[in-house]
Amino acid sequence: MDTMTKSSKVETNLSDRVNRLAESETLLMARKSRELQAQGLDIISLTLGEPDFNTPDYVKEAAKKAIDENYTRYTPVCGYNELKVAIANKLKRENNLDYNPLQILVSAGAKHSIANAVMALVNHGEEVIIPSPYWVSYKELVRLAQGNCVCPVATIENDFKITAKQLEASITDKTKLIIFSSPCNPSGSVYSKEELRSLANVIASHDDLYVISDEIYEHINFVGKHESIAQFEFIKDRVILINGVSKAYAMTGWRIGYMAAPDWIIKACDKLQGQMTSGVCSIAQKAAEAALNGDIKFVEEMVATFKERRDLVFNLMNKIPGIKINKPDGAFYVFPDVSYYFGKTDGQTYISNSSDLSMYLLNKALVSMVPGDAFGSPECLRLSYATSNDKLIEAIKRIEKALSELK
Repeated sequence: MDTMTKSSKVETNLSDRVNRLAESETLLMARKSRELQAQGLDIISLTLGEPDFNTPDYVKEAAKKAIDENYTRYTPVCGYNELKVAIANKLKRENNLDYNPLQILVSAGAKHSIANAVMALVNHGEEVIIPSPYWVSYKELVRLAQGNCVCPVATIENDFKITAKQLEASITDKTKLIIFSSPCNPSGSVYSKEELRSLANVIASHDDLYVISDEIYEHINFVGKHESIAQFEFIKDRVILINGVSKAYAMTGWRIGYMAAPDWIIKACDKLQGQMTSGVCSIAQKAAEAALNGDIKFVEEMVATFKERRDLVFNLMNKIPGIKINKPDGAFYVFPDVSYYFGKTDGQTYISNSSDLSMYLLNKALVSMVPGDAFGSPECLRLSYATSNDKLIEAIKRIEKALSELK
């Protein structure tokens, strides 16, 4: 039996749900970058959404203390009560939102929290509105739940934010859920209070319509106070708020996310998580508790650095002919429209879409980025500026040179 036949047989034996899933383009490009780096190539990777800062010392000390105090046994499925109290206090202190510990569930990262909510709410054939551009996993999680995705397009001219009119036009009698992020991955867009209110008014006019609000980039916000759609009491009982400590506290590897939602949704997700993964790592939970109860000076310093990088990248990218770019208000990404280069060639490689262009830049410029196809915006590329100024300057210099060779 040849390799191709073996491969086909294996895929046939896999479940339909797995075969329907696409591999994460973000992780795919990151893997390709690592493979080329292992070959000795000087790859600058601008793919992963991971702060290039170390976890604060006081958080690491809390983890060490937890080990010494023998926090090494199974944890409650929903999370330690002390951590849930810290989360509730954070939501009240920073967001003026009232949640009690019974309305909070701790999971293995924000992605896990989103997966729990999607699996708990979406039935076969129901529709989920996911404004494009969207984070890569939203669509795949809905497909895993056998739901159907409806993706209204937010353009660069509107800073990649949909309007209330677009949302209303996307709702049918099959719509169950809306998923969006603010600040947004991949665009860095941040919805204002009034923009969120207009969306909330639409949601309120449709019974049994729920919203997952992904707020994991909450603190990486360059325009001031973070606004949550959960602040509007008239739809709060239909909001599933998602957050965590990965981005704000540089704790990506600790894998702590959480949701705040009506208690009946929390109970459903607790039941689901109890069968799938059970409780989250005990040491990571104690570290997250310390992070949420601690000083936010670290966060403020990190955000100031990201803002400086945002300005640097925006100014440099804005000078490249054919690039269309807006200035994002949060997260640590820029999401330029690169469609000017579609249909061009350097004589060897023909560029027909953003996937072609991302591979061209990886091979020609040794710079790794994620194609916009993965985020529902095939005219764009996502560039993460969660790295040093020197690397960003060098990366954009290489990008500009490689693009100049396309005619």
